[in-house]
Amino acid sequence: MQTGEMTTTDRRIDRRWEQLHVWGPYGLLGIGVVLAVASTGLTDRSAQWYAGWTLVAAAVALQLWWHGTRSRRSGRGRIPSRAGTAYYVVRWAIGFALTWIDPFFAFYAAAGYMDADELIPGRWQRLGLFASAVTVAGAQAGGLPFGSGVQWILFAALVVANSGLQMVVAHLTQQEAQRSRERTETITELERTNAALQQALDENAALHAQLLVQAREAGVADERRRLAAEIHDTIAQGLTGIIAQLQVVAGATDLTTAHTHLERASGLARHSLGEARRSVHNLAPVALADDGLPEALKKTVAEWAERTGIRAEFTVTGTAEQLHDEIAATLLRIVQEALSNAARHAHATRLGVTLSFLGDEVILDIRDDGQGFDPLALPERTRAGGFGLDGMRARAERIAGTLTIEAEPGHGTAVSARVPLVRDDR
Repeated sequence: MQTGEMTTTDRRIDRRWEQLHVWGPYGLLGIGVVLAVASTGLTDRSAQWYAGWTLVAAAVALQLWWHGTRSRRSGRGRIPSRAGTAYYVVRWAIGFALTWIDPFFAFYAAAGYMDADELIPGRWQRLGLFASAVTVAGAQAGGLPFGSGVQWILFAALVVANSGLQMVVAHLTQQEAQRSRERTETITELERTNAALQQALDENAALHAQLLVQAREAGVADERRRLAAEIHDTIAQGLTGIIAQLQVVAGATDLTTAHTHLERASGLARHSLGEARRSVHNLAPVALADDGLPEALKKTVAEWAERTGIRAEFTVTGTAEQLHDEIAATLLRIVQEALSNAARHAHATRLGVTLSFLGDEVILDIRDDGQGFDPLALPERTRAGGFGLDGMRARAERIAGTLTIEAEPGHGTAVSARVPLVRDDR
């Protein structure tokens, strides 16, 4: 499997196998040394002692050499080679000689079970596994050389058992490798197919984008945004006003003042409930139920000024006309949101709302002398405040209008909405 085709899990497993193949022989050799020293001592400085430690040193040198070779050949992956075969044969010979000296060194000889598929090409892998099984079986039978016929019989049975087991494991490993290659080829073919399909989709991107916009923006997404904005404008602003009135009640020193503000809070609650119900049913705002847009804006501004104590004025320029319900509702909601923002953030002393009828378009301006803000910080403000200014802009754009914002810290804020003048044909 090529590196580019591996998943993250495949790479992690492959890396662990690589570490096992590199450090496994060291560990098995160390186990053999410890057990051999613990069982026989190998400290009498006999010929066997010298031979044993010489072979251990040769095994360590062989591992260091092969480790360096693997580092230089790492880019080629685990591919059998002549160098790998030579390393396997020399390691087997050293393991066999060490096992002859002490059976516990069969642990080192068993390293051949781990990497025969990596080191030996083709059918020679089975011969390598058989050679390792002979060494391990000799140790299991009591150690080489054998001193009785029973040991030879036991050795033969163990060779068959060990080699048979390893052959089965090798066969299953080869099958799994084959399945892995087939999966890789299938994935590669699917990727090619997906790429071709994506290319075909890209060739029709314009039509696809147009259909997507029509399906989403004119359908579910648009309705969700409408409901979300309506609920924000009604419930959120109504609750803000109710909280403000209740805060006044909490600090009131006489019952008359408390009663007055409780009545206002109750009225705001009923008004917000009615607005919420009308929003769900996609009806015009309560303020537009009986009045045109200029009258509704005048009442909205007056009620806001009374509630907040901020001086506010409403002006109409041009010849007022009866606007389409959607246009009127959008401009009213923009004013309500702007007034809510001014009450919460502006700390203004004066505010003005101007509605201008200019033949084929309507312009709505809301200006205050508050503390203003840095327009560059607008994304953070809108994320913290829900719909806010972005919500007003979205409302204007829904009816083919635009909304501009002029603000500067310490110099107030101006919001201007420009929408087409669409008359009510009823």
